[in-house]
Amino acid sequence: MNDLHRDAQEWLAQDPDPVTRAELHTILDNGDQQALVDRFGARLEFGTAGLRGELGAGPNRMNRVTVMRAAAGLAGCLPAGGRVIVGFDARHGSRRFADDTAAVLAGAGLRPEVFTDPVPTPVLAHFVRAFDDVVAGVMVTASHNPPRDNGYKVYWDDGAQIVPPTDTDISAAIDAVGRVDELPLGTGWPVHQGTGRYLDAVASLNLGPSGGDQLSIVYTPLHGVGRDVLLAAFDRAGFPAPAVVPEQADPDPDFPTVAFPNPEEPGALDLALALARERDADLVIANDPDADRCAVAVPRNGGWRVLTGDEVGGLLAEHVLRHTTGDDRLVATTIVSSSLLRSIAAAHRVRYAETLTGFKWIMRAGGPTDRLVFGYEEALGYSIGDDHGVLVNDKDGISAALTVAALAAHARRDGRTLLDLLDDQAREYGLHTTAQLSVRVDDPSLITAVLSQLRADPPARLGGRTVESFDDLTHGTDGLPPTDGLRFHLAGGARVIIRPSGTEPKLKCYLEIVQPVDDDISAARARAAAELDALRDALSAALS
Repeated sequence: MNDLHRDAQEWLAQDPDPVTRAELHTILDNGDQQALVDRFGARLEFGTAGLRGELGAGPNRMNRVTVMRAAAGLAGCLPAGGRVIVGFDARHGSRRFADDTAAVLAGAGLRPEVFTDPVPTPVLAHFVRAFDDVVAGVMVTASHNPPRDNGYKVYWDDGAQIVPPTDTDISAAIDAVGRVDELPLGTGWPVHQGTGRYLDAVASLNLGPSGGDQLSIVYTPLHGVGRDVLLAAFDRAGFPAPAVVPEQADPDPDFPTVAFPNPEEPGALDLALALARERDADLVIANDPDADRCAVAVPRNGGWRVLTGDEVGGLLAEHVLRHTTGDDRLVATTIVSSSLLRSIAAAHRVRYAETLTGFKWIMRAGGPTDRLVFGYEEALGYSIGDDHGVLVNDKDGISAALTVAALAAHARRDGRTLLDLLDDQAREYGLHTTAQLSVRVDDPSLITAVLSQLRADPPARLGGRTVESFDDLTHGTDGLPPTDGLRFHLAGGARVIIRPSGTEPKLKCYLEIVQPVDDDISAARARAAAELDALRDALSAALS
């Protein structure tokens, strides 16, 4: 018997799930060596994003054994008797994984509580922060991953996602866990009912006069868990209910109407846009399946335009700053997001910070005298605040959706649109145009080779612009922790950042061009788009 077969037999002996046991028996009976390698040749690594992967048997899959080991490792890093809130989405296995987590935590002497029904991720994050005796939270979700995946996200007592060294401490504790069928398991933990406290907090945000009754909004939760909470939030804030895309209204772990349940993906918003055209709507809003991201589309020239995350981030930032006070206010974004937020912060005379990618870093931006009132990242993530600070210490697609609706209502009251507000910002701060380029490779080692070559011999020009300087982010830059990536500063205020993806074998490139605007905003946008295309083409050639 080889090592993989031995590992599979040991897994079978402790696995409490008849489905994954049957899967593994079939693999062994068929002598499917590649399937064994896929499941037992590696393992899902626990990091700052917790766990995320395909469902199935073995340590390189999401399953009950993997989840119970993660829960036991987490328990080993928490104070005895601490209260832990566990939430889950509507994906395959999520409720079972939440109950397994609670059983392990209770058996370790902690006090778990599990939501009675699936909830959006920001609801869980808010509740973790809301109670002084809560020491951690667990959200079982794979966010916008494909239907075959699930995940396990850990929040610390501040309601923010974990960062080093907490992630490595938990990972080490997981490594020390023995067989899960030998873990002490608790029973009869209390349930956590309702989302009322979160909804009260969202409704209390200072969004200005609503005027929302003038708006026609179409909304899709993309088969996720956002619908009921979003509709309740709109109702409490005095906004009429959006029209929900009927084919995508109910939670469905198979996401049958989309190829990929991510509102950033081409085609994901097709049904919402079709309903918006039918209803002559003013606005389309979409959440991803766990409702921590928010996408926005608006009518333009007889069609529809989906706004970028940077465009929505700039609009929301200015709206929040106009409805908050104090020179201790802080706005924060990541190094790969648009530099527009820096200009907005300067104009409003508030503090500004850039962080590494991920909301776990945005929520820790600034210092003890800073009051974070808004944070965002270009990947459709936003955290909305008021004079009390941000509502959730993570991205929140529900409060972002409500704030977008309020902003659009204010604009409509003045006979204007979100596109008009974007033009206003371009004239005041310069036109910030951003785009992304992903370069996938067959051999992951090529990513290291390409980055090493760029460090050793950086290009002198890109897209017709001189490369004025570059930063090697592995050395730490502007006070940030080291991270793998490069940042190129180009003539005329353009910028390119290149970094490896954290989940896939590809390089991710973030491009920005900034240019002043004269009276012809349409011509300026056309020039910027052409220059961005040239820069994208040049970068693609340089990386090929």
